[in-house]
Amino acid sequence: MPKVLISDKMDPKAAQIFRERGVEVDEITGKTPEELKAIIGEYDGLAIRSSTRVTPEILEAATNLKVVGRAGIGVDNVDIPAASAKGVVVMNTPFGNSITTAEHAIALMFALARDLPEADKSTQAGKWEKNRFMGVEVTGKTLGLIGAGNIGSIVADRALGLKMKVIAYDPFLTPERALEMGVEKMTLDDLLLRADFITLHTPLTDQTRNILSRENLAKTKKGVRIINCARGGLIDEAALKEGLDSGHIGGAALDVFVTEPAKESPLFGTPNFISTPHLGASTNEAQVNVAIQVAEQMADFLVSGGITNALNVPSLSAEEAPRLKPYMALAEKLGSLIGQLAHGEIARVSIHSEGAAAELNQKPIVSAVLAGFLRVHSDTVNMVNAPFLAKERGMEVREVRNEKEGDYHTLLRVSLKTDAGERSVAGTLFSNAQPRLTELFGIKVEADMVGNMLYVVNEDAPGFIGRLGTSLGEAGVNIGTFHLGRREAGGEAILLLSIDDEVSPELIAKVRALPGVKTAMALKF
Repeated sequence: MPKVLISDKMDPKAAQIFRERGVEVDEITGKTPEELKAIIGEYDGLAIRSSTRVTPEILEAATNLKVVGRAGIGVDNVDIPAASAKGVVVMNTPFGNSITTAEHAIALMFALARDLPEADKSTQAGKWEKNRFMGVEVTGKTLGLIGAGNIGSIVADRALGLKMKVIAYDPFLTPERALEMGVEKMTLDDLLLRADFITLHTPLTDQTRNILSRENLAKTKKGVRIINCARGGLIDEAALKEGLDSGHIGGAALDVFVTEPAKESPLFGTPNFISTPHLGASTNEAQVNVAIQVAEQMADFLVSGGITNALNVPSLSAEEAPRLKPYMALAEKLGSLIGQLAHGEIARVSIHSEGAAAELNQKPIVSAVLAGFLRVHSDTVNMVNAPFLAKERGMEVREVRNEKEGDYHTLLRVSLKTDAGERSVAGTLFSNAQPRLTELFGIKVEADMVGNMLYVVNEDAPGFIGRLGTSLGEAGVNIGTFHLGRREAGGEAILLLSIDDEVSPELIAKVRALPGVKTAMALKF
């Protein structure tokens, strides 16, 4: 009989579901890492919330562990690469908290509009300052959504019911989906100029970190009120305080902070600032929902092998898995590559398979492409929910097969249509197992897609490679592999370099400053 440890406080229904489905369960919470290491070897499954940290050390001691289930969305407390290396499936429940988080954002919007916390404090102090608290109506105001996925769409629905006008910025939101939601899609700059209230509903990625930077906060309408129930780090907190102090920002309500627990913050005590201790998922209903979902998912996996909402493995049958696995690795890397390099609003993703690849089940391959592509912008996407998330955002996904071989025995091509044009990348399997890039934006280039990489587009001219190598050497950067491609002599050239360490912003700036460089970016696989 499989055995599961519930190591964080969770609704009792989780343990009940495990037992009903033939899984032995222990509820032992509050253990230190050393205490958890001492007992984890007994268990096939580990059910957690946010307190337990699943580190490489814990995983090393978990000799029988097959699955980690996170009751909730964020998996920052799980070392997913280490879990993958140990063959441990990591699951989450990405949609169990959606309504609760959306409602909290609406509640904070009302609290800001009517200055409810200060009014309550004043009244209970016996002051009765009726004329001090002059709020604003939300009816007729413009609400700007940064992120229009699952939670953002719920907020939009509620705001429309309050007779607000809703505008949205989301690179994946198509005009058709925006029309269906009843919102107006626009650029981030336009949203900042027009919104009376701004609420954030996007994960924290390299693309969204400090999306409300000092520069962007300065573009907002005077008196704007800002709500963040998504992730700490989306807002420059120092710049937010300055905006509140100056009066340019009319109010801000944060449920999340860069550093949590937020025992102290420069924002605390600032006029027109409201804070809550990460309560987005804190309702009885949400706690029950995520507990039930994680228990059902883990029990299905341990008893019958079913995989749902896994972050590091796709949904596959036992027969298909061995043959599909290398193709899915290639597909995910190609999706990730084009996702990191893409610019503009995304309208369509096309997946073309040629030769041997066209004979396979395409659904896992398509899911792998979408997971790699969307993971650049989201921390909750996986091969299971990637097609759903793409559909939710109104993205068109095309699948094209051509069983006739071309230049390669097997080939995958991923094409992206944006308002900036259409771009594509292609790859094959080297020795029928190792993913290899063969074409990038129409330029032939053979390269591995591994680790930290530096992508450079430059004018093909004598001496450039030497100057680049010198710059990297002076910065103490060691090159692992070096791949070069060009359209024609003297034309546009592409360089892909694998770097031993993470590519820093300072290094990118240094490379961009070299003569002849058109573009330089950090890539990560």
